[in-house]
Formats: sequence, structure tokens, C-alpha cells
Amino acid sequence: MNSLNELMDSLVIELKRGTLVLSVLSQLSEPEYGYSLVQKLEEKNAAIDAGTLYPLLRRLEKQQLLKSEWDTTESRPRKFYVLSDEGRQLFKQLKQEWRTISSQLEALLMEDDENELD
Repeated sequence: MNSLNELMDSLVIELKRGTLVLSVLSQLSEPEYGYSLVQKLEEKNAAIDAGTLYPLLRRLEKQQLLKSEWDTTESRPRKFYVLSDEGRQLFKQLKQEWRTISSQLEALLMEDDENELD
């Protein structure tokens, strides 16, 4: 039974991993720094590990989907991230793709639910 639980945990992690980019992009219409983004996502029940977030932010910036700027006005400098124009465009497209996939999957799951009742 334990191996079944481990498999389930692994599959849930895999499902969530597929949504990380979309989750992060959805929160960057306004500038956010890493820790504030971690908190914001956690408050919305979409928690992400800081160790996962920071490499993702760097990768998205390298892909030119995010712009960043250092704020040194406070005692501790912070790097703020925000969607670039390309990032906004890609985010809109990803949202549409997600909605299409989600709708297709929901139809499949409802079909399975109906078959269980038979």
C-alpha cells in the first residue's frame, strides 16, 4: 500500500509541475519579488517552493517572458519581476490552452463518472 501512496504523491507532483509556469505568470502583471510571489501563491492555495520558484523566474527571464529590476531603496535589495510584452502575449495563449485542455479533461472525467454509475 505504501508504494501506491508514493506513486500517487509522485503523480500529483507531476500534475502540479505542469501548472507552475501558468501559475507564476498569472501573478506577474504587477512587479513582485520572489518571496512576495511565494507568499501570494501560498495564500491562493498554489504553494511553490522557493527552491523551485527562483530557478523558474531566472529561466522565464532568460526566455524574455519576464523583465526584472533591482530595487535598492530599502536596506535589503530585491529583484522585482514582471511580465514582458512577450510574456503577456504568451500568458494569454497559455491561458487559452489551459482552458481547452481543462475542458477536454473535464469531459473525459465526467464520462468516467457516468460509467461508474452504470
